[in-house]
Amino acid sequence: MSGIWGKVIGGLSGFALGGPLGALIGTAAGHFVDIKRDEEDAPPPRGVEDLTASKQAAFAIAMIVLSAKMAKADGQVTRDEITAFKHIFNIPASDMKGVGRLFDQAKKTAEGFEPYARQVARLFAGNPAVLEELLGGLFHIAKADGVIHPGEIEFLRGVSDIFGFPVRDFERIREMHLGSMPGGGSDPYTVLGVSRESTDDEIKKAYRTLVRENHPDTLMAQGLPQDFIDLAHEKMAAINGAYDQVRKQRGF
Repeated sequence: MSGIWGKVIGGLSGFALGGPLGALIGTAAGHFVDIKRDEEDAPPPRGVEDLTASKQAAFAIAMIVLSAKMAKADGQVTRDEITAFKHIFNIPASDMKGVGRLFDQAKKTAEGFEPYARQVARLFAGNPAVLEELLGGLFHIAKADGVIHPGEIEFLRGVSDIFGFPVRDFERIREMHLGSMPGGGSDPYTVLGVSRESTDDEIKKAYRTLVRENHPDTLMAQGLPQDFIDLAHEKMAAINGAYDQVRKQRGF
């Protein structure tokens, strides 16, 4: 994600981001942002590379802001949560201060997470796999300290609802991330988004769909930052592991 962080705080050269996210950036960076101009009004990017940079920067900004809002869900920000955030993004030391300003500003604002989540949902409308990766990153941070606070689950469920995920998809994402925690144990059927009553063909179809939508190459083509492509490999391993477990149990 090198090169993206300069855009996050340094004025987002190459594209415009309005709405609540743009307003936060302007406050954190100490310069004016036209909050009346929403993302639909921004001039179109000049080419594919600009579009990818725009998506990556918008994704990074959304992750920072929603992570900060989630940090308030359990009333405290632990060192483990901060470490997990840094791990996901691999932020260069030279950009850490600016990113930290945006994180702190997001924590200070009186608004809830909902306006930001709604803007993210619009930015990535039609790209549920991208929204799922963002939600997965939030799960990754939430479980970093080994304890999931009820407020964090409520926050994550609220984000999921705004992103438009059905209950079954939220349960699948939660199981994939929290089932692997110490003392846990993922249910392979839930990870695949199916039930134990599903037929073999239904399970195979669900598995193929998950692989197609979550393959790192697919996510890369949609403009996700490299750090999240790396996390996608871990997610694919979980999907493949769940499918192998079910396949062996059923003998197909």
